[in-house]
Order: sequence, then C-alpha cells, then structure tokens
Amino acid sequence: MSRALRRGRHRERHRQGRTGWLRAAVLGSNDAIVSTSALLIGVAAAGASEQALIVAGLAGLVGGAMSMAVGEYVSVSTQADTEAADIATEKAELEGEPQAELAELTSIYVKRGLDRDLAEKVAQALTSKDALSAHLRDELGIEAHTRARPLQAAAASAVAFATFALLPLLSGVAAPATWRVPAIAVTSLISLGVLGALGAGLGGAPMGRATLRVVCGGAFAMALTAAIGGLFGVAA
Repeated sequence: MSRALRRGRHRERHRQGRTGWLRAAVLGSNDAIVSTSALLIGVAAAGASEQALIVAGLAGLVGGAMSMAVGEYVSVSTQADTEAADIATEKAELEGEPQAELAELTSIYVKRGLDRDLAEKVAQALTSKDALSAHLRDELGIEAHTRARPLQAAAASAVAFATFALLPLLSGVAAPATWRVPAIAVTSLISLGVLGALGAGLGGAPMGRATLRVVCGGAFAMALTAAIGGLFGVAA
C-alpha cells in the first residue's frame, strides 16, 4: 500500500470536467488552422499579393472567431436549456410524487447490481441528504461538473480560433512569394499534428489516431483549395 493510501490522501485525476471547454477549444483551434490555411493557400495559389493575403487572413480570423463563438454559444445554450427543463421536471416530480421517485431510484440501484434491501437503504439515505442531486446524477446523468456552460464554450472556442489562425497567416506573410503555399501547408500540418496529440493527451485518448485524423483532414482541405486557386486564378 502506498504512503498516500496509508495517509488517506489518495486522489484520482479525472478528465470529465474538462470536456466542455476542451471540446470547444480543440474544435476552435483545429478549425482555425484548417479553414485559415485553406483560405490562404487558395489565395496564394491564385497569385494574390501579400497585402491581399493579409486582408484575407485577418478577415478569416475575425469572421471565424465570431462564427465559432456564436455557434458554440447557441449549441451549448440549447443543451443547457434541455438540462434546465429536465431539472425543473425532476423537481416537480419529487414534490408531487416523492414515494414514486424513491421507488424509481431504488430500481435504478437494483439494476446496477445491488440487492433490493440494500438498494432501498441507499436510495433512502441519498434522498434524505439531497434527493434532487441523487436523481439528476443517477437517473438523468447530470452532474454539476459536467453541466453545459455556453459562455465558457463560446469564449474557449473564439480565443482558440483567433490564436491559432495566426499561425498560417504569419507563416504565409514571412515566406517569400514562391514559398508561401508550402510554408503555410507545412506550418499548418505540423500545428495540427501537435494539437491533435495535445488534445488527445488532455482527454486521455490515443494520440496517434487523433493526430492522424486531424492531419489528414487538414491536408485534404488545403490540397482542394490550392487546386481551386491554381485552376481558376482567383481567391478561393
């Protein structure tokens, strides 16, 4: 037995509480790199000037960050509204039919493997302490640390997008005209790979699969817009 266990200090680190902002930040950063690099590669492949490249990149950065923020806010707000409605319903049921709700909680614990006597004791104990929390957690799967937070998701997504959209833009501006497309592509693919591995590591997922997924998707988007820009000679 370890010293931490003997001293009663055993702690476990779980990642579930990060899922809200982490999902929004990963989505925002990946989308920033893919969409901005694809836009800039299309513009550069069309032979646009450095000034046009900068204008296109900044427009994509601002527009993309705002779009991600609004999209996340609306999406997560819908989830929050659904959770609030479920909580209100559960409160009403607990007030109107407490015995039926107690029996329902008991049946949940029986289905999870407890014998009925023990399940009834557990249900009664949890109901005495905090009936609503017990039902939200065990009946609906709603817990405080996983509740939807629209503003947090919107801010994480917007900040991540604005920050990572700068990477392809700066690499395109810094490179000579003939090397802009390769510079943007290489910088973006490396950034996507690092982000994929980092996001997987924070979420406890396999890094290799996550990295391959985002790199392949980004490469396809860049290749497509480069082809469009080179074929039509216009800003994609």
